[in-house]
Amino acid sequence: MSAYPGNIPRFLAFRVLFNARFYYPVLGVLFIDLGLTVPQYALLNVVWAVTIVALEVPSGALADVIGRRRMVVAAAALMVVEMAIFAFAPVGPLLFPLLVLNRILSGAAEASASGADEALAYESLPAEDRDAAWSHVLVRLARWQSGAFFVAMLVGAACYDAAFVGSVAHALGLAWHPVATTRWPLYLTLATSIPCLVVTLGFRECRPPAGALGATLRTAGANIWRGAVWIARERRVLLLILAGLVADSFVRLFLTFGSNYYRLIELPTWTNGVLGSGMALLGFAAAPIARRLVRDRTAPQNFLALGGVVLLGLVGAALATPLIGVWVLVPLGLAMSALSFFLSHYLNAWAPSDVRATVLSFRGLAFNLGYGLLGVAFAALTAHLGGANPNATLHRSLEWLPPAFAFCAGVCAWFAWRSRARIA
Repeated sequence: MSAYPGNIPRFLAFRVLFNARFYYPVLGVLFIDLGLTVPQYALLNVVWAVTIVALEVPSGALADVIGRRRMVVAAAALMVVEMAIFAFAPVGPLLFPLLVLNRILSGAAEASASGADEALAYESLPAEDRDAAWSHVLVRLARWQSGAFFVAMLVGAACYDAAFVGSVAHALGLAWHPVATTRWPLYLTLATSIPCLVVTLGFRECRPPAGALGATLRTAGANIWRGAVWIARERRVLLLILAGLVADSFVRLFLTFGSNYYRLIELPTWTNGVLGSGMALLGFAAAPIARRLVRDRTAPQNFLALGGVVLLGLVGAALATPLIGVWVLVPLGLAMSALSFFLSHYLNAWAPSDVRATVLSFRGLAFNLGYGLLGVAFAALTAHLGGANPNATLHRSLEWLPPAFAFCAGVCAWFAWRSRARIA
């Protein structure tokens, strides 16, 4: 298999442009300000997760057969379409159905990229000492993504604040007084989706694609079965995915409601970007630490420490202390960055080459299934608690997260103990 070092900078650029979205710092309040209710917003997240669950593994298996490059290009093209719908969906009766379509396309884009981009980049490295080289790529990725998220969080939150935009326009001598700026983060993300698509067109395929359609589909189906059997037999991989999905689901659920949490602890809207950018910069610290940990510590030790950090952050979020409750972003942000590094390092090192994208897509399937189920439970919880005050409802809901996480983490620990499988 030939090495294609030119794919590495393209992989970094694709990840940055695909993931650093300007609307992230105001995601929760954006949907609410467009006219949706909290249960509708939670339901949209479930639709997004269900779409990924349905497409994750088939897309990964297809990538192993027709080529990883094609799936990454498809992901970028879907991003352009989903952002166009999001940016121009009219407020009114059509808003919610169009946003459902947006979530479906977004989930399809995520599924198409998941596994395929990592497998393409990993196999673009020279076979000699590939694992060590991949760790360095992951550190570079974390730094580039941290920088990009820093900019996207600041700019996205700033352009959402009409008062701030008006003051900047006044300082520049412009006679412009914006009444609302709800869509500006969406317009900016739509603009970055175009170069994202262009970048993917420059990838070079590392593996020759299959031939006839029938043979391709049969091979993809066989790869799904092979990948599932391999994961079931490799107990360390099964435990790794199980522990990862518990930590990922709870942290991601909290981050989904991050802007609502900031409002709950009485922070002004303009701070969303500052906090989001500060969280992004945590990747600079987390990546080199995670690289040393995977070198010097075992996977069980790393995940035990990770679970403790997540629990600490969730307890702090449940307290929702006005203003100073912002400290919870540090442990949760570090945990999310470290988790991403751990999983990419271990799974790429352990997975067979011919089903690597398929195995990685099983990780995505498990994570989004866990996130979707937790999202359904959280939506039901918020609906049950109800009340006219959304902040009070969110606060009462957050109090359930620490004990729920502790229970799920305990189940993982019990499963690991019962299996007697050591993850080295």
